[in-house]
Parts: sequence; C-alpha cells; structure tokens
Amino acid sequence: MSGPPSEATLLVLDAEPLPRLGTLTGRVRIEHADESTLAERLPSADVLLVWDFTSHAVRRAWPGEGPRPRWVHTASAGVDHLMCPELAASDTVVTNARGVFDQPIAEYVAALVLAMAKDLPRTWDLQRQREWRHRESQRVAGTRACVVGSGPIGRAIARTLKALGIRTALVGRTPRTGIHGPDDLDRLMARADWVVSAAPLTEATHGMFDARRFGMMQPSARFINVGRGQLVVEEALAEALSKRWIAGAALDVFEHEPLGPESPLWEVPGLIVSPHMSGDTVGWRDELGTQFLELFERWQAGRPLPNVVDKQRGYVPGH
Repeated sequence: MSGPPSEATLLVLDAEPLPRLGTLTGRVRIEHADESTLAERLPSADVLLVWDFTSHAVRRAWPGEGPRPRWVHTASAGVDHLMCPELAASDTVVTNARGVFDQPIAEYVAALVLAMAKDLPRTWDLQRQREWRHRESQRVAGTRACVVGSGPIGRAIARTLKALGIRTALVGRTPRTGIHGPDDLDRLMARADWVVSAAPLTEATHGMFDARRFGMMQPSARFINVGRGQLVVEEALAEALSKRWIAGAALDVFEHEPLGPESPLWEVPGLIVSPHMSGDTVGWRDELGTQFLELFERWQAGRPLPNVVDKQRGYVPGH
C-alpha cells in the first residue's frame, strides 16, 4: 500500500450520533454516505470509516467499478458485516475497534452470571407481584466456566470470571499455553456450569452452538452469547430451554437484529434477552472516535496500523 496523499479523502458511513472528527478539520476532506450513496462515493475515498457498524452496505457496495479505499476501519469488534470476497482479495487494509469493548463486555457477562446464579430476574418479578418467596441461590465460586473465543474479549471475560472464583477454561482456534483448542470444546462444555460464547463469526464458527452441543451440557448449566448471533442455532437453544436440557441462557446478540416483537425468543422460559448492549457503556462512542483519530494519525504518518484484521480468518490474528 502506497503512502497517504497530501490531502486524503475520508468517507464516513454515517450513523447517529456522528463521530467527532474535529481534529481533522482543514487537514482531510471528509465526506459522508449512507446505504443509498455509499457505492457511488467509494471510488473517491482514500479511507472508509464504517461508523454504522450494523449496516451491511459495504458488503453490497464494494463489488463494482472504480478504485476503492486503501484502508477501511470499522467501529466494531466484528467484521463479518462488511467482508465480501472482493474486499478479502484486495490489498485494502481493514482494522477494527479491538480494545474498546473488552472490559465492558466482561463486566456484562459477570453481571449475567451473578444475576442467574442469584435468581435476580425472578426476585424482580416477585417484587412487582408483591410476593415474599424465600429461595436459596447458587454460589458461583468453585463453579466451572468454558469461554469460547480467545481474543481480547474472551480473555477479559476469563479474567473477570476467575476473579469471582470461577474455574475458567478458554477455548481458541488453536491450542497453546493456557488456551484449549477446538477438539477440547465438547469435553469442556459437558462439565461446565457456564458456557460463554465470545468467538468471531467465521465459516468454522457459524452455527457452532446447535442441538448437539446444547444436548451435551449439564441440566444445571447456563449459556451466554455475547459474540455474534449467527454462532447460535436459536431454535435449538429455545428447544433446549423449553425441554429443560439446560437451566438458563442469556443472549445479547441475535441472528436478525433488532429482534422483532413477533419473535418467539421473547417468551422462551429461562432466557434473558438484551438488545446488543454488552459493550456499550457511557462514553463508548467517544472512545471509538478517539481510537479512529489515533489510527488516522498513524496512517497519515505512514506508520504501521494496529488492529489489522486477517481478512481470510475474519479477525485480528495473534489471539
């Protein structure tokens, strides 16, 4: 990839609220696009900022005539929403927002674990009904967790669960010190009290949590997905909960988002539904904007970029 031009053109795939790019004023030509105008504006852009990380517009617009941006940055950890064969085969550099969401998501997972172990959802339901019903809750210290996904988010989840006294096994794409490989997943899931999905979406992980895997979990176990919705066969999870193959589950991501009011998932017994918010703490958009500005300074100075995605694997290597 050749060096940046003297006055680069930055194209932003917009979402509200817009990113704060004030430090680039007067130094960079900033243009904006939405799903309807992205394709026509791609050829004139040197850099594309995918601020609307819920959109699949890049995947649809990238194939076509004319030059393409030499660098694409997405304000998200996952890149499956923008990858297409043409982008994967190009020399365009793709970076992601690795590092922004790690600890917030880990805290969210810990909150879900504690909420389910301490039966907090039922406590709130009983309070609304003005019903005093004493119960016993579960101690989390000494339980076992299997965290699937050994990237920064998965590692942060593992550290946080260990701090609660949970014996935690981490599963990644390849086995190495402190990380199990895929061949160990079934064995670890079968003995886990908590199975946490934090893996990237790839061809190998699509639908990996299916009826077979839910069937091998303990009846007292719970499942949590903060990775990508397509990692889970939602019908199989609903069946596992309805038949009490497992004790509970929490989904923060879904195959189709937003989850429509007609979805049967809203009423699946033992399922906690949250609207893809596990990484979104107060000020998270400002953090994403600051991260991009720091990356842009490096790119404009011709320095190597961090967070470079392996476009064939679909994530930043080195996990």
